[in-house]
Amino acid sequence: MMTMKRLLFAFGVAPAMLVAQTPPITLDQALREAIASNLDLAAARHSISVAEARQITARLRPNPVMTVSADHLDLLGTGYNSINNAGPNEYSYRTDFILERGGKRTARMELAAVEKSVTELGFQDTMRRLIFDVESAFVDVQLARENLALAEDNLRSLNGIVAINTVRVRTGDLAVVELDRSQVAAMQYQTAVRQAELQLRQARNRLQFLLGRPVAVEDFDVTGPIRRDDRRISLEEVRGRAQTRRPDLQAIRQTQARNQADLRLQLAQGKIDYTTGVEYRRQQAPSGMGNSLGFFFSAPLPLFNRNQGEIARSQREIDQAAAQIRALEARVNGEVTSTWHQYFTSRGLLEDIEQKMLAKARSVRQTTEYSYRRGEATLVEFLDAQRAFNDVTQSYNEARANYARSLYLLDSVTASPVSIPGPAQP
Repeated sequence: MMTMKRLLFAFGVAPAMLVAQTPPITLDQALREAIASNLDLAAARHSISVAEARQITARLRPNPVMTVSADHLDLLGTGYNSINNAGPNEYSYRTDFILERGGKRTARMELAAVEKSVTELGFQDTMRRLIFDVESAFVDVQLARENLALAEDNLRSLNGIVAINTVRVRTGDLAVVELDRSQVAAMQYQTAVRQAELQLRQARNRLQFLLGRPVAVEDFDVTGPIRRDDRRISLEEVRGRAQTRRPDLQAIRQTQARNQADLRLQLAQGKIDYTTGVEYRRQQAPSGMGNSLGFFFSAPLPLFNRNQGEIARSQREIDQAAAQIRALEARVNGEVTSTWHQYFTSRGLLEDIEQKMLAKARSVRQTTEYSYRRGEATLVEFLDAQRAFNDVTQSYNEARANYARSLYLLDSVTASPVSIPGPAQP
């Protein structure tokens, strides 16, 4: 009886083909995996837990202080008499309580709550940047795959020409130098195929790194069309979304609220706290024992330190936050304007290539190849048409990728999807 391995080889099936290949992932799947597994985002997520722990600390009240003492003890063990005229023995138990004034605990809790809000907004901004990185890397894989397909198509076309030229040389219908020229051109496209394969592999590895995969998978691939939206987007629409939805803008504005809460806390810290205490004291005299109870009150005298330095620091940070808000708003506005112009230019370039260049380059290549196969065109003319078609198609692929990146960048600078991805452009 034949073994399974021999049976596979008998039917021409290699055992490696039985290994299940990794199915290609869509952009939505890539984004979900990156949000769940990206290492940098996971580290940033812990900052929220740290902020929550600080909230716990802010709610705590000062601990009471317990003091136990033994005083006037008989060290010689002879008792208290005319020789040892000390004593009597005293034992005391005392508890002190700190009474916070100025609403310190409330101010601490308010500050911790605002700091948590700032931390959450910072995490959202980190996630916004990660989403754009994943989208951009996804487009890079799509572009590299398109370029590889183009290089392989060019190589197949040149290999067909080489095969025809080989037959024509054998029949004496073509000079050997023409065959050599076609073979050199085919070798050049073979090199282009290898370079395209390397670029595709590098793009896949980068995307897998962003997804949080510790080891890159060789058969990793993506699926889905390169994004293409037809709805035109105005600059005013993009600017309005960015000013209201950007988490970094919201975070810097919340930082100003945080500084104001910190100022209230520092003003409260400038208020002195009172300390009250209760003491029970027991005395052991030769004539008998005595019990007593004492009450205590203490407060620092705010002659020098009234927390002036921290109050001044908080006031300066409020002014600094206001300046930072204005600077970030201006920077975001410039970023939005630059992104919108990039979107507008890439859209126009893509439409120009589609309407004016792509169809003509493809027609010229097909016509010249047909004419060369019939012996009506020279190899130089065919190679020129091939290179022109290759350049135009590569420009078209780059224009599609740049347009998709500009759309994703618009999503990123506005922190919200601008429009729904449309179908692939034929």
